[in-house]
Amino acid sequence: MGFHIAVCIKSVILEAPAEQVIRNEDNSELNPFDRPALEAALRLKELSGGHVTALSMGPEASLSALLEARAFGVDREILICDPGLAGSDTLATSTALAAALQKLAPLDLVLFGVRTADSDTGQVGPQTSVALGMPFVSMVQSIEWKQDVFRVKRVADHFVEEYEVRGPAAFTIHPGAFVPRDLGLSGIGRAFQRERAERWNLRDLGLQADRAGDAGSPTRVLSMKRVKKTKQCEFITGDAREQADALMKRLSESGAIGV
Repeated sequence: MGFHIAVCIKSVILEAPAEQVIRNEDNSELNPFDRPALEAALRLKELSGGHVTALSMGPEASLSALLEARAFGVDREILICDPGLAGSDTLATSTALAAALQKLAPLDLVLFGVRTADSDTGQVGPQTSVALGMPFVSMVQSIEWKQDVFRVKRVADHFVEEYEVRGPAAFTIHPGAFVPRDLGLSGIGRAFQRERAERWNLRDLGLQADRAGDAGSPTRVLSMKRVKKTKQCEFITGDAREQADALMKRLSESGAIGV
Protein backbone atom coordinates (compact mmCIF):
# COMPACT_ATOMS: atom_id res chain seq x y z
CA MET A 1 0.00 0.00 0.00
CA GLY A 2 2.95 2.37 0.61
CA PHE A 3 3.29 5.50 2.65
CA HIS A 4 0.79 8.20 3.36
CA ILE A 5 2.86 11.37 3.67
CA ALA A 6 1.43 14.79 4.47
CA VAL A 7 3.39 17.94 3.69
CA CYS A 8 2.31 21.17 5.40
CA ILE A 9 2.97 24.15 3.15
CA LYS A 10 2.26 27.87 3.26
CA SER A 11 1.61 30.70 0.83
CA VAL A 12 3.88 33.62 1.80
CA ILE A 13 3.90 37.32 0.96
CA LEU A 14 6.50 38.21 -1.67
CA GLU A 15 7.55 41.54 -0.14
CA ALA A 16 7.39 43.06 3.31
CA PRO A 17 4.24 45.22 3.41
CA ALA A 18 4.38 48.92 4.26
CA GLU A 19 0.98 48.57 5.93
CA GLN A 20 -1.73 45.96 6.35
CA VAL A 21 -1.75 43.81 3.24
CA ILE A 22 -4.54 41.89 1.58
CA ARG A 23 -3.10 38.61 0.40
CA ASN A 24 -3.86 37.65 -3.19
CA GLU A 25 -2.35 35.36 -5.81
CA ASP A 26 -0.35 38.22 -7.32
CA ASN A 27 1.54 39.14 -4.14
CA SER A 28 2.14 35.66 -2.71
CA GLU A 29 3.85 32.39 -3.60
CA LEU A 30 4.65 28.95 -2.23
CA ASN A 31 7.07 29.28 0.68
CA PRO A 32 10.50 28.43 -0.82
CA PHE A 33 11.47 26.47 2.31
CA ASP A 34 8.51 24.13 1.68
CA ARG A 35 9.76 23.04 -1.75
CA PRO A 36 12.51 20.76 -0.32
CA ALA A 37 9.91 19.17 1.98
CA LEU A 38 7.69 18.43 -1.02
CA GLU A 39 10.68 16.98 -2.87
CA ALA A 40 11.58 14.73 0.08
CA ALA A 41 8.02 13.40 0.22
CA LEU A 42 7.88 12.72 -3.50
CA ARG A 43 11.20 10.85 -3.46
CA LEU A 44 9.95 8.60 -0.66
CA LYS A 45 6.78 7.99 -2.61
CA GLU A 46 8.75 7.06 -5.73
CA LEU A 47 10.92 4.61 -3.78
CA SER A 48 8.25 2.97 -1.64
CA GLY A 49 4.88 3.80 -3.18
CA GLY A 50 1.92 5.43 -1.51
CA HIS A 51 0.57 8.94 -1.85
CA VAL A 52 1.36 12.49 -0.78
CA THR A 53 -1.14 15.03 0.55
CA ALA A 54 -0.32 18.75 0.58
CA LEU A 55 -2.03 20.69 3.37
CA SER A 56 -2.15 24.47 3.77
CA MET A 57 -3.97 26.95 5.99
CA GLY A 58 -4.81 30.40 4.74
CA PRO A 59 -7.14 32.51 2.59
CA GLU A 60 -8.29 31.63 -0.92
CA ALA A 61 -5.04 33.05 -2.33
CA SER A 62 -3.25 30.05 -0.80
CA LEU A 63 -4.76 27.88 -3.52
CA SER A 64 -1.96 28.92 -5.87
CA ALA A 65 0.61 27.31 -3.54
CA LEU A 66 -1.41 24.10 -3.53
CA LEU A 67 -1.64 24.28 -7.31
CA GLU A 68 2.15 24.40 -7.48
CA ALA A 69 2.34 21.43 -5.11
CA ARG A 70 0.06 19.52 -7.49
CA ALA A 71 2.36 20.43 -10.37
CA PHE A 72 5.25 18.92 -8.40
CA GLY A 73 3.31 15.66 -8.19
CA VAL A 74 1.31 15.45 -4.96
CA ASP A 75 -1.84 13.34 -5.07
CA ARG A 76 -4.21 15.44 -2.98
CA GLU A 77 -4.40 19.08 -1.90
CA ILE A 78 -6.40 20.48 1.01
CA LEU A 79 -6.87 24.13 2.01
CA ILE A 80 -7.96 24.95 5.56
CA CYS A 81 -9.87 28.16 5.01
CA ASP A 82 -12.28 29.86 7.43
CA PRO A 83 -12.86 33.49 8.50
CA GLY A 84 -12.44 32.30 12.09
CA LEU A 85 -8.78 31.50 11.39
CA ALA A 86 -7.84 35.14 10.72
CA GLY A 87 -5.15 36.42 13.08
CA SER A 88 -3.83 32.99 14.01
CA ASP A 89 -0.43 32.91 15.67
CA THR A 90 1.81 29.85 15.42
CA LEU A 91 -0.04 28.04 18.23
CA ALA A 92 -3.47 28.51 16.66
CA THR A 93 -2.02 27.56 13.28
CA SER A 94 -0.52 24.39 14.74
CA THR A 95 -3.81 23.55 16.43
CA ALA A 96 -5.68 23.76 13.12
CA LEU A 97 -3.02 21.79 11.22
CA ALA A 98 -2.98 19.09 13.90
CA ALA A 99 -6.77 18.75 13.70
CA ALA A 100 -6.57 18.40 9.92
CA LEU A 101 -3.76 15.85 10.13
CA GLN A 102 -5.78 13.80 12.62
CA LYS A 103 -8.63 13.82 10.14
CA LEU A 104 -6.23 12.58 7.44
CA ALA A 105 -5.01 9.70 9.60
CA PRO A 106 -3.60 7.15 9.32
CA LEU A 107 -0.37 8.91 8.37
CA ASP A 108 3.16 7.55 8.25
CA LEU A 109 5.04 10.83 7.99
CA VAL A 110 4.40 14.58 8.27
CA LEU A 111 6.91 16.97 6.71
CA PHE A 112 7.39 20.73 7.10
CA GLY A 113 9.71 23.34 5.72
CA VAL A 114 12.17 24.42 8.39
CA ARG A 115 10.70 27.95 8.45
CA THR A 116 8.70 30.41 6.36
CA ALA A 117 10.05 33.28 4.31
CA ASP A 118 7.64 35.81 5.82
CA SER A 119 7.30 35.26 9.59
CA ASP A 120 10.43 33.07 9.92
CA THR A 121 9.60 31.67 13.38
CA GLY A 122 10.30 27.99 12.71
CA GLN A 123 7.69 27.07 15.36
CA VAL A 124 4.81 25.46 13.47
CA GLY A 125 6.52 22.14 12.69
CA PRO A 126 7.59 21.42 16.27
CA GLN A 127 4.32 22.70 17.76
CA THR A 128 2.21 20.58 15.43
CA SER A 129 4.21 17.44 16.20
CA VAL A 130 3.73 18.05 19.93
CA ALA A 131 -0.02 18.50 19.43
CA LEU A 132 -0.10 15.17 17.57
CA GLY A 133 2.18 13.37 20.03
CA MET A 134 4.56 12.44 17.20
CA PRO A 135 8.32 12.02 17.52
CA PHE A 136 10.06 14.95 15.85
CA VAL A 137 13.44 15.67 14.27
CA SER A 138 14.39 19.08 12.87
CA MET A 139 16.64 20.11 9.97
CA VAL A 140 16.65 16.61 8.46
CA GLN A 141 19.09 16.18 5.57
CA SER A 142 18.42 12.58 4.54
CA ILE A 143 15.63 10.05 5.07
CA GLU A 144 15.73 6.27 4.61
CA TRP A 145 13.06 3.69 5.31
CA LYS A 146 14.65 0.54 6.68
CA GLN A 147 13.26 -2.32 8.74
CA ASP A 148 10.07 -0.50 9.67
CA VAL A 149 11.80 2.66 10.90
CA PHE A 150 12.84 5.95 9.39
CA ARG A 151 16.58 6.51 9.52
CA VAL A 152 17.31 10.22 9.36
CA LYS A 153 20.45 12.30 9.44
CA ARG A 154 21.06 15.91 10.39
CA VAL A 155 24.06 18.13 11.13
CA ALA A 156 24.04 20.22 14.30
CA ASP A 157 26.91 22.08 16.00
CA HIS A 158 29.44 20.40 13.70
CA PHE A 159 28.20 16.92 14.64
CA VAL A 160 26.47 14.50 12.26
CA GLU A 161 23.48 13.08 14.13
CA GLU A 162 21.64 9.93 13.03
CA TYR A 163 18.30 8.80 14.41
CA GLU A 164 15.99 5.84 14.04
CA VAL A 165 12.37 6.93 14.38
CA ARG A 166 9.27 4.78 14.24
CA GLY A 167 6.35 6.28 12.38
CA PRO A 168 4.16 8.11 12.42
CA ALA A 169 6.75 10.85 12.78
CA ALA A 170 7.25 14.50 11.88
CA PHE A 171 10.34 16.17 10.41
CA THR A 172 11.37 19.59 9.22
CA ILE A 173 13.57 19.44 6.13
CA HIS A 174 16.87 21.27 5.76
CA PRO A 175 16.48 23.80 2.92
CA GLY A 176 19.56 22.56 1.07
CA ALA A 177 18.96 18.83 1.48
CA PHE A 178 16.52 18.04 -1.33
CA VAL A 179 16.81 20.10 -4.50
CA PRO A 180 13.27 20.57 -5.88
CA ARG A 181 12.62 19.10 -9.30
CA ASP A 182 11.87 21.16 -12.38
CA LEU A 183 8.14 21.37 -12.90
CA GLY A 184 8.27 21.19 -16.69
CA LEU A 185 5.30 21.38 -19.01
CA SER A 186 3.96 18.01 -17.87
CA GLY A 187 3.80 19.21 -14.25
CA ILE A 188 2.09 22.45 -15.21
CA GLY A 189 -0.41 20.51 -17.31
CA ARG A 190 -1.08 18.11 -14.44
CA ALA A 191 -1.91 21.04 -12.16
CA PHE A 192 -4.95 21.91 -14.27
CA GLN A 193 -6.26 18.42 -14.99
CA ARG A 194 -8.72 18.30 -12.08
CA GLU A 195 -10.71 20.54 -9.79
CA ARG A 196 -8.95 22.88 -7.41
CA ALA A 197 -8.03 21.81 -3.89
CA GLU A 198 -10.51 20.57 -1.30
CA ARG A 199 -11.54 23.12 1.32
CA TRP A 200 -11.99 22.41 5.02
CA ASN A 201 -13.37 24.86 7.58
CA LEU A 202 -13.47 24.89 11.37
CA ARG A 203 -16.59 22.75 11.42
CA ASP A 204 -14.90 20.14 9.25
CA LEU A 205 -12.00 20.06 11.71
CA GLY A 206 -14.24 19.89 14.76
CA LEU A 207 -12.55 22.99 16.23
CA GLN A 208 -14.30 25.51 18.45
CA ALA A 209 -13.90 29.18 17.58
CA ASP A 210 -12.04 29.89 20.84
CA ARG A 211 -9.15 27.66 19.67
CA ALA A 212 -8.66 29.43 16.34
CA GLY A 213 -7.72 32.83 14.99
CA ASP A 214 -7.32 35.74 17.40
CA ALA A 215 -9.29 33.96 20.12
CA GLY A 216 -6.94 30.97 20.11
CA SER A 217 -3.75 33.01 19.80
CA PRO A 218 -1.94 33.94 23.04
CA THR A 219 0.65 35.88 21.00
CA ARG A 220 -0.15 39.42 19.87
CA VAL A 221 1.80 41.42 17.30
CA LEU A 222 2.09 44.87 18.86
CA SER A 223 3.70 46.56 15.89
CA MET A 224 5.55 45.87 12.68
CA LYS A 225 7.66 48.38 10.76
CA ARG A 226 10.49 48.44 8.30
CA VAL A 227 14.04 48.70 9.65
CA LYS A 228 15.57 52.08 8.98
CA LYS A 229 18.99 51.75 7.41
CA THR A 230 21.42 54.30 8.81
CA LYS A 231 24.68 52.89 7.51
CA GLN A 232 26.17 54.23 4.32
CA CYS A 233 28.74 52.71 2.03
CA GLU A 234 31.57 54.78 0.60
CA PHE A 235 34.14 53.52 -1.89
CA ILE A 236 37.79 54.47 -1.47
CA THR A 237 39.47 55.21 -4.78
CA GLY A 238 43.07 54.87 -5.90
CA ASP A 239 45.44 51.95 -6.31
CA ALA A 240 45.77 49.25 -3.63
CA ARG A 241 48.42 51.14 -1.62
CA GLU A 242 46.44 54.40 -1.69
CA GLN A 243 43.28 52.62 -0.66
CA ALA A 244 45.05 50.89 2.24
CA ASP A 245 46.60 54.16 3.45
CA ALA A 246 43.28 56.01 3.24
CA LEU A 247 41.47 53.20 5.09
CA MET A 248 44.05 53.10 7.89
CA LYS A 249 43.83 56.89 8.25
CA ARG A 250 40.04 56.83 8.56
CA LEU A 251 40.05 53.97 11.05
CA SER A 252 42.65 55.74 13.14
CA GLU A 253 40.81 59.08 13.08
CA SER A 254 37.54 57.40 14.09
CA GLY A 255 39.21 55.66 17.03
CA ALA A 256 38.45 52.20 15.66
CA ILE A 257 42.18 51.32 15.87
CA GLY A 258 45.08 52.75 17.88
CA VAL A 259 47.72 54.90 16.33
